[in-house]
Amino acid sequence: MPKPLMPKPLMQAASVPLSAPEPLSVPEPLSVPEPLSVPEPLSVPARAAIFDLDGTIVDSEPGSQAALRRVFESYGVPHDDALLRLFVGRRGPEVFAELEHLFPGRDPRQLAAEVGAYHLTMDLPPVLPFPAAVELVCEIHRRGDPLGLVTSGGRSYARPRLEQLGLLELFDVIVTADDVTAGKPDPEGYLAARGKIGVPARLCVVFEDAPAGVAAAKAAGTYCVAVATTHKPSQLGQADRIVADLTEITWPVLVPAPA
Repeated sequence: MPKPLMPKPLMQAASVPLSAPEPLSVPEPLSVPEPLSVPEPLSVPARAAIFDLDGTIVDSEPGSQAALRRVFESYGVPHDDALLRLFVGRRGPEVFAELEHLFPGRDPRQLAAEVGAYHLTMDLPPVLPFPAAVELVCEIHRRGDPLGLVTSGGRSYARPRLEQLGLLELFDVIVTADDVTAGKPDPEGYLAARGKIGVPARLCVVFEDAPAGVAAAKAAGTYCVAVATTHKPSQLGQADRIVADLTEITWPVLVPAPA
């Protein structure tokens, strides 16, 4: 008789020491993200405009050159276009004072007055506005931005010119050769106009056509746009921007943002 099968004893599992449970990790508190920094603008709209008159708003140089030639001829002084162009954008007496060696014994103020008299008596070419000049002045006024004018011409010359164009009443400030002790390239005129307008210099745009005027505008701390109407662009390199004429300008002009 076969022996009954005996159940095999169960094998006792080896005891494995229990490891201590890992401590629960506490999540880091959520950090509040830093607010996004908005980059500073590179440019901002200008808030005021200051114009030169002759060569910028009106094309008066042909007549001015003809009157100057008459004075030089009346004294028998040799001259050429380069010599006469020294007067562009500057007060007559100051230029005649620099040319004293050509007019010995003559009062520079009297010589400049003679040029002015020829303006009234000679049959000179008509003084016409440059393209877009009147429209730009009117647009700036329409927007409510202050307008100034700084000219090397006298008050009796500048105000009738502006009145003929219908612009006289649009300018908040007019500074003429009669209102300063030093003309362009000295910044006195532009400093005076900017001070009366009350807008920081870096937010004022000056429109100029001559190297002397550009130098004055920059010395006054303003942003200068030069129009190449009476000089080559290479002669206006000190300006912040050079354009062929005012048709290239849209107001407000963008100027570098304050640091």
